[in-house]
Amino acid sequence: MTIVTRFAPSPTGLLHIGGVRTALFSWLYARRYGGRFILRIEDTDRERSTQEAVQVILDGMQWLDLAHDEGPYYQTRRFDRYAEVLQQLLAQGKAYHCYCSKEELEEMRNGQLARKEKPRYDGRCRHRLAPVPGVQPVVRFKNPLDGEVVVEDLVHGPVVFQNSELDDLIIARSDGTPTYNFCVVVDDSDMHITHVIRGDDHLNNTPRQINMLRAIGFTPPTYAHVAMILGPDGAKLSKRHGAVSVLQYKEEGYLPEALLNYLVRLGWSHGDQEIFSIEELVQLFDIKDVNKAASAFNPEKLQWVNQQHMMRAALPYLAGVLREQLQRLGLETQDQTLLEGIVAGQRERAKTMKEMAESSRYFFGADVEIDDKAGRKHLGGAGATMLERLRAGFASLTDWSAAGIHGLLTDIAAQSGVGLGKVAQPLRVALTGTAVSPPIDATAALIGKQRVLARLERAIVWRAALK
Repeated sequence: MTIVTRFAPSPTGLLHIGGVRTALFSWLYARRYGGRFILRIEDTDRERSTQEAVQVILDGMQWLDLAHDEGPYYQTRRFDRYAEVLQQLLAQGKAYHCYCSKEELEEMRNGQLARKEKPRYDGRCRHRLAPVPGVQPVVRFKNPLDGEVVVEDLVHGPVVFQNSELDDLIIARSDGTPTYNFCVVVDDSDMHITHVIRGDDHLNNTPRQINMLRAIGFTPPTYAHVAMILGPDGAKLSKRHGAVSVLQYKEEGYLPEALLNYLVRLGWSHGDQEIFSIEELVQLFDIKDVNKAASAFNPEKLQWVNQQHMMRAALPYLAGVLREQLQRLGLETQDQTLLEGIVAGQRERAKTMKEMAESSRYFFGADVEIDDKAGRKHLGGAGATMLERLRAGFASLTDWSAAGIHGLLTDIAAQSGVGLGKVAQPLRVALTGTAVSPPIDATAALIGKQRVLARLERAIVWRAALK
């Protein structure tokens, strides 16, 4: 059997990390077993579905590199197929027209509540033969009245539902448009889905969908319902917790492979290993190993995972990501050597690529703003003399490399009878504006000789103006 999974988001909101984790689990399971992964856009809710949300889904999946083998399919383009199956069920007596008005249904519900019964449609139109004049009926699926449905869930184990507890679901509205649960059934059948991996909020839909799948002659797929992701406080994940568009994580400087690594660990593990490449996940992941319990989203842990991936990633790749982040700050450069040098020096200090870009502004432009506290501490007193010596030394330096600059700083320290830090810190403040940076020899080499000399001149002027 070829395994076929699907990711079927509804474009009624932005794709967030809960949906991404479901997509990831489905994608990994298909890749692990050499199967196919289908992308399906469930856009039958025309009032709430937006093209913007569709585009976020497509862009997000592309950024995460969760490539689909088929699709994207759109339910709104399959209405003819749904109508065909609907007529088939009506003709076979497996569905029926329901003419009950809203008032009748409300009266029915109130009576059941008064008798302390579970509110459900009582099937009064099941055997109606004649239409009701002037009423546009809905279509209901004729659910079996007895027996049970056993969902052999790969996460939860067997889950049993009694058919007597399931009412006759509406599968087409009075205007003829099909409903969500019916479209899902037809799609899963037509696309030969073998494994449905989705959130456990869909578990109650599953017995109804299984009964409909059997009614149209398709063997139901295997189901795996994964627990939801909670916020750090244990509440339902919301925007304040991180339930934002997945593309916002791109803007914030997270690497796609780091985000996927973090999300897969929300409910799945492989020993004590924390950091995985995508190739490792494909080899190791199995949906049967996913926990039943809900997992909490931890922004600090995500940042740690992201930094670990930044430490391991190839410099040319990170240079490209850094270039994009710098562009967001209005800083343009095509100097690949400069970008890779910045990454090499900064990635131990930054948790995201956005943070790296923001703390790397001093590599660009003609000048920097000197922090007053850092300037007074390192440029005052003997710092003024050191600036002069640095300016003279750099002006005559011919070996403009990190090694050459390090040699110059060592010589100046020896000549001045001070430790290397007494030379490095005034230079660091003059070049970056702060007392913190990557190794100053490499930093100065990347900034370039002309800008180093210009910034030393400005630092001398700044020092002279101190009061």
